[in-house]
Amino acid sequence: LSTSVTTIILTCLTVIGIILEIKEITVFGSILIGTCLGFLLFNLYPAKVMMGDTGSLLLGGAIASMALYLKMPLLLLIIALVPVIETLSVMIQVRYFKKTGKRVFKMTPIHHHFELSGWKENKIVSVFSLITLVCCVIGLMAIYEDTNAKKREKSFQICKSTI
Repeated sequence: LSTSVTTIILTCLTVIGIILEIKEITVFGSILIGTCLGFLLFNLYPAKVMMGDTGSLLLGGAIASMALYLKMPLLLLIIALVPVIETLSVMIQVRYFKKTGKRVFKMTPIHHHFELSGWKENKIVSVFSLITLVCCVIGLMAIYEDTNAKKREKSFQICKSTI
């Protein structure tokens, strides 16, 4: 789940790096995408290797560092919606349990709640990956529109100065 979602987010950030012509992001993102695809290739369902916290934290840190380098940290709220919800579900569960002694979810992070609700692992990965893909397309459309607006503004300023 982590690698599938992360690969989509890394691809989105790498495409943004390509659009903005930031070579460091393009190279770093491409390396990470290749690494994730290699991991997925040898770890298809049923999973034989668990990435664990260390691997998923590394991937999350890489995503955060790319967004910061691009000077777009708030973009993560859109394109990384699934990891944000996963984290929020744990925070909500802990807070609510400490306050009331009851649970909001059957288990957290939230993908375990869906497992305990009867969803198969493949369905969870597919749904979460599809949600991430849709969010990344929305994020890319926003970046593309913003980039085009800046180019139009620049062209307008050039035309205005020549008149």
